[in-house]
Amino acid sequence: MSEMSRRQALGVLAALPFATALAPLPDGVDAATAEAASRAAEEALAAGPPYTPKFFTPQEWRTVRLLAELVIPRDERSGSATDAGAPEFMDYILSEYPDQQLAMRGGLAWLDAESERRFGTRFVERGGPERTALLNDIAWPEKARPEMKPGAAFFSRFRDLTAAGFWSSPMGIADLQYRGNTGMAEWTGCPPDALRKLGVGYGPGGR
Repeated sequence: MSEMSRRQALGVLAALPFATALAPLPDGVDAATAEAASRAAEEALAAGPPYTPKFFTPQEWRTVRLLAELVIPRDERSGSATDAGAPEFMDYILSEYPDQQLAMRGGLAWLDAESERRFGTRFVERGGPERTALLNDIAWPEKARPEMKPGAAFFSRFRDLTAAGFWSSPMGIADLQYRGNTGMAEWTGCPPDALRKLGVGYGPGGR
């Protein structure tokens, strides 16, 4: 986790068209449900606390909120995954897909069990350095040791859900500086910064 910045994470996660999020949805989750989950998360945030999870237990909810914060923390441009309602998004998705509940619940249990094995306490009760050390062992599936593979598979799926929840929210869309779906009185061409990044330019006459 310490090796990947939030902006680098966006490059890894944002790989699909802008349907409900510029981030991959977990296998088996359809776009319509993701859209409904985004709306439900937005409504939950607007209603204010407390939010009562439909799927997660209170202990799991604490872990999910902390883990989402670590995946997409607050930065100078926008709020965190928790600020955007990603945990509520995940809770809605999992309440709609019973076949995915075991993997999530098992992954959270694995995380606590590994934390207790290493440090003697659950994941949420550890300090930052210990949490970072544990997550570094499961953040890169291709580098994970064999005994860490179950945790790495869980964490990859958790990141996908967190990213989908964040970047399908109003906060996440603003974070991306997405400029679609808006009227333009005048087209002035592709922004110069984008042209330079792509290594292209307009020909004679601005074409």
